[in-house]
Amino acid sequence: MIGRLRGIVAEIGEEECLIDVGGVGYVVRCGAKTLGRLPPIGEETVLHTENPWSEQLGPQLYGFLARDERRAFVLLRAIQGVGPKAAMAVLDVASPAELAGAVAREDKALIGRANGVGPKLAQRIVTELKDKPISDGPAVFAPNAAPARTVQPSAAGEAVSALMGLGVAESMARRVIEQAHLRLGEEAEVSALIKAGLQELGR
Repeated sequence: MIGRLRGIVAEIGEEECLIDVGGVGYVVRCGAKTLGRLPPIGEETVLHTENPWSEQLGPQLYGFLARDERRAFVLLRAIQGVGPKAAMAVLDVASPAELAGAVAREDKALIGRANGVGPKLAQRIVTELKDKPISDGPAVFAPNAAPARTVQPSAAGEAVSALMGLGVAESMARRVIEQAHLRLGEEAEVSALIKAGLQELGR
């Protein structure tokens, strides 16, 4: 059982990353939110991991940047009908604190925003997570909370669209433009963001 990895980010893909730990590369599946928050390739990171096993796929390694994200993943996986992919999708639209808040106020709509989670499954999640220790911190109550955005609109949004027009997958385009946006600042122009994004992609 691998509970944590500390190593160098070697690759970042659309649904997984490769972490080099002492020369051994671990393929770790992560949600889009986690992939977008990883440090740049070549820098060190720590991932809390969970290792579910399935007959179809065998052992799989799932990674999270915070302990309570891993705990929430385990709690979600224990619910009938919630597979690893759906559990990751829930954590992409709600942090553990936001999930705890949604459960407390029975906000099925927020949980139902996750890909692969319909109304019935959202209701089951709300019911079965009642009184469970989902988050390390206090629950976040945001009645009209919107899904998390990985990039901001305007210049960043246009830059993402431009990269997608060049054949870059949306998740990858959002990740590199978000990094460029953080590095160049709020006033960065579209052209500068596109150039920085292409450099990150090695183009």
